[in-house]
Amino acid sequence: MEMNQEIRERTKWFMDARFGMFIHWGLYAIPACGEWVMSEREMTVKEYEKYFDLFDPVDYDPKVWVRLAKEAGMKYAVLTAKHHDGFCLFDSALTDYKCTNTKAGRDLVREFVDACREEDIKVGLYFSLIDWHHPDFPKYKDRQHPMRNCEAYKDEKIDFDRYLDYMHGQVKELVTNYGKLDLLWFDFSYDDMCGEKWRAEELIRMVRMYQPDVIIDNRLEGSGEDHGSIATAEPSIFSGDFASPEQIIPPEGIRDQEGELIPWELCATMNNHWGYCNFDHTFKSSQMLIRKLVECTSKGGNMILNVGPDAKGNIPCESVRILKEIGVWMKKNGESIYGNTICERPKPEWGRYTQKGDVIYAHVFEEALGAMPLYGITPEELDVVYYLADGSEMNRGEAWNTVQFQESAFVSFGENPVFTYPLPDQTDTVLKIVLKKKGADKDSWEK
Repeated sequence: MEMNQEIRERTKWFMDARFGMFIHWGLYAIPACGEWVMSEREMTVKEYEKYFDLFDPVDYDPKVWVRLAKEAGMKYAVLTAKHHDGFCLFDSALTDYKCTNTKAGRDLVREFVDACREEDIKVGLYFSLIDWHHPDFPKYKDRQHPMRNCEAYKDEKIDFDRYLDYMHGQVKELVTNYGKLDLLWFDFSYDDMCGEKWRAEELIRMVRMYQPDVIIDNRLEGSGEDHGSIATAEPSIFSGDFASPEQIIPPEGIRDQEGELIPWELCATMNNHWGYCNFDHTFKSSQMLIRKLVECTSKGGNMILNVGPDAKGNIPCESVRILKEIGVWMKKNGESIYGNTICERPKPEWGRYTQKGDVIYAHVFEEALGAMPLYGITPEELDVVYYLADGSEMNRGEAWNTVQFQESAFVSFGENPVFTYPLPDQTDTVLKIVLKKKGADKDSWEK
């Protein structure tokens, strides 16, 4: 349990932040059909290297990306320093397969890190544990590798330890060459490729030597399908600091075997791809994404929302529009997200509660027929309710037709509590609920 306390201390800023930006970007932006294109098309290293020769992100300006994240209300950002294809957006001394040897000609991670710090955004780097470019990574019959079906590699002799030395060396470069990192996002483990297969304890001890406060996800050991030992009473040294459910919000949040809530973060795409996909325009609405952020917060978790910039370095216009719409809502209502967590009151039928200390925030998603009950809050304990967006006081809703339902306090969105009124914000009208303080007598309440 001592390890759990360390995790809680490290992740305090993270759990307060609640909302971050994921950025999947690399050579795969050129074929423009997602970051798994090399595997999906079973491309050889040589076939894929044509994108290395073409990579020329003339519009790359991480300041634009980071300012957009800030405008959206995000508090941290994570960039893919290296994805599964092995291409590095940083100036690694261990390979020539890096951005500095492309037409870009410079260290793109360094510019991103600097941009985050300039805007006071917590900085994170994603690093793939697998590498389809490295000659010593398993190929034939590996479930993910582009050459998994290629008989030519059936009897290939590789030195996996040499690959691990390389991989560990690159992680060391990231944790020693770019100043203080706030977050390190490893991806991913599968089948027997997990835990000590990566020499995980050695890797984590090295990372902690140089970055004692960096928070790390659980995918050295777990995956999108398996939380790993972080969800047990005795997490391993490489369990990570938070769980990372992918494209799904856990029905009840995530708790350990003792029922204690653990830090977790939903990672989600804005359309159906992580990397840039020029034909995928199935973007989620800002209303949906705001409500999903609220859902994560109400279950004690974070949401990191992905953007996939194009080959020139531009975030798609659909993503920009949606993020700006989220930002308008967050500017008025972010108080109900930052630092909030699970509310002890029952979930209301009209939306969700979040809570910070003694303050409860009601997120109202659907209109009430007449007065709206504040589920789990009695009339006696309710002091006052405000609209969070503008600070105006809300009308109480108790009336002749609520008399027989005295277990709940009621509020009204208009002057007459018996009438029905539209919500001020159809996406999510947030109410700030202030309760009376309980006095020495259990039946007495005071402000």
